[in-house]
Amino acid sequence: MQTLYASQGSESDNIKTNEKFLLLSLDSMYDLFLAQLSLLIEVHKKSKDRLEKNQKKLLATQEDKNPNSKFINNEVLLLLSSNEALQERIESQKENPWYLDFEYIDVIFKAILDSDLYKEYMSTKTSTFKEDKNFVIDMFTEIIAPNDKLYEYFEDKRITWLDDLPVVNTAILKLLKKVKASSEGNFFTPKLFKDLEDRDFGLELLKKTILNQAAFNIEIATKTKNWDADRITQIDTVLMQMAICEFQKFPSIPIKVTINEYLEIAKEYSTPKSSNFINGILDKIIKEYTSEGKLNKIGRGLL
Repeated sequence: MQTLYASQGSESDNIKTNEKFLLLSLDSMYDLFLAQLSLLIEVHKKSKDRLEKNQKKLLATQEDKNPNSKFINNEVLLLLSSNEALQERIESQKENPWYLDFEYIDVIFKAILDSDLYKEYMSTKTSTFKEDKNFVIDMFTEIIAPNDKLYEYFEDKRITWLDDLPVVNTAILKLLKKVKASSEGNFFTPKLFKDLEDRDFGLELLKKTILNQAAFNIEIATKTKNWDADRITQIDTVLMQMAICEFQKFPSIPIKVTINEYLEIAKEYSTPKSSNFINGILDKIIKEYTSEGKLNKIGRGLL
């Protein structure tokens, strides 16, 4: 949707450019995933640095000399910090987002230290793996993910990251919930795509929508004769083009799945009335296709 919305070319113009933009956007999503995990690692490093500095104070207190090391010894944070595959992926990035923008590590670390969640966790000096895991999950959910300054940072850093953030944060939470004391290897570096077919679907949907935009626009126009074209938002048009493309060009995708997906996207990105409007237009198109025998869906339950 973003790629089609940003595209200003005709059906035959810049398909390769748009495909490249789409793939770069998807790769950028993985960069955000790594940035969030490396943020956890940097916060963990920050806690160790703070402890060491406090111990070296000329007037170190008894607490400085014998600190509570529970956060530093958190088993999940240690797993993240010591995972070689994750370290290699982070180091392979073109840029480390926290090398120059280290002040955001300070912001997050201070928010953690000031939180009741941290104080409760640090009220004892020992913990189980389960307690460490639950703390990291809660810390990410309650402190890191909703942090406004971090949100603004990601918004300024890359154009697509703001939209990617909810998906990436959800993926990280799922990963943290599955982590075990024995998790190693590529556990923290899952594949971006389930398989090549998953990757190719996005490219095919993009290409087939671009190549058939004029025909899809005629379909939309015949169903919106009572509507001023200027009143139909560009996003709504793009979403309907994509839905029609799935109706016509992707026989294995159930109609209900297509409709539900685009209605949810409309609720997130378009006007308050867009989902009802799109639903009405797509319903008309489906009824027409059904009566004329144009639906070419393969498999049971696809209607």
